[in-house]
Amino acid sequence: MHPFILKEIVSVTMILFAIIDILGAIPVIIQLRQRAGHIESEKASVVVLILMVVFLFVGDKILDVIGLDVASFAIAGSLVIFFIAMEMILGIHLFKGNEAELSNTVSIVPLAFPLIAGAGTMTTLLSLKSQYQTQDILVGIVINTLFVYLVLKNVQWLEKLFGKVGIEILRKAFGIILLAIAIKLFRSNTHL
Repeated sequence: MHPFILKEIVSVTMILFAIIDILGAIPVIIQLRQRAGHIESEKASVVVLILMVVFLFVGDKILDVIGLDVASFAIAGSLVIFFIAMEMILGIHLFKGNEAELSNTVSIVPLAFPLIAGAGTMTTLLSLKSQYQTQDILVGIVINTLFVYLVLKNVQWLEKLFGKVGIEILRKAFGIILLAIAIKLFRSNTHL
């Protein structure tokens, strides 16, 4: 096993932090909590952690079964990340999903999946696997899961702290970071 590389851990943590965009999701989380009455922070965080770790280890095997390589998936992922970034920067909705019925499962669907650990996160994990050591990615996943838990637990306080304008500024800033990440992933996997 290779030693942990702090620079990789920081990079992976920041990339996942930007793609998960838990701070940008605060308005959605607030809305879900109001409609469902309660969000189970612990349950949502555990599901997010399990989904990300499982996909990190078996995502490429799933690709093998359907005949794709990680570089091709990383390029596709870079395009998905690009469009998510454009949504965040421009404030438009390119991806539309069905309205899930809110019940006791709101902490898992739609909160843990697909809001937090959705297609963008899964694609990013496989893309990261082509560039970083697995143990460094795992540390980044754990750090982000802890951050997700803290945000879910303190969402009312954060809403008051940032205000509507502050949350919107965060979304735009993370959108620009994601755009740069998408371009880097595309270039590194197309060897341009």
